[in-house]
Amino acid sequence: MESTAYLLTFIAVAAAATFLTRLLPFVLLYRWADHPLLKHLGRYLPPVLMVLLLMYALKDAFVTGEALLPSLTALLLVTLLHLLWRNPLISILSGTGLYMFLTQSGVMA
Repeated sequence: MESTAYLLTFIAVAAAATFLTRLLPFVLLYRWADHPLLKHLGRYLPPVLMVLLLMYALKDAFVTGEALLPSLTALLLVTLLHLLWRNPLISILSGTGLYMFLTQSGVMA
């Protein structure tokens, strides 16, 4: 019974911490929502983060050569689907599914 209470307490604390970290920027920065620096960050930071995530995801594939072909194939699929439908959910799920299929099945090993 103690482990259940501990687990529920842990989940509640983690949920509260997550909620607070999502809420605090809106509460603290609402006065400066029209500030040029925040608008600049809001416009350019998401694409920069996507490029950093892409570089991180492909770093091992380019350095070691492992899973390079499945990685590039999945990247091509994500790019094409996003350009076609502009739906990130479809693009990301399709690319992830294709990558996992290609690496787990050994089709492009």
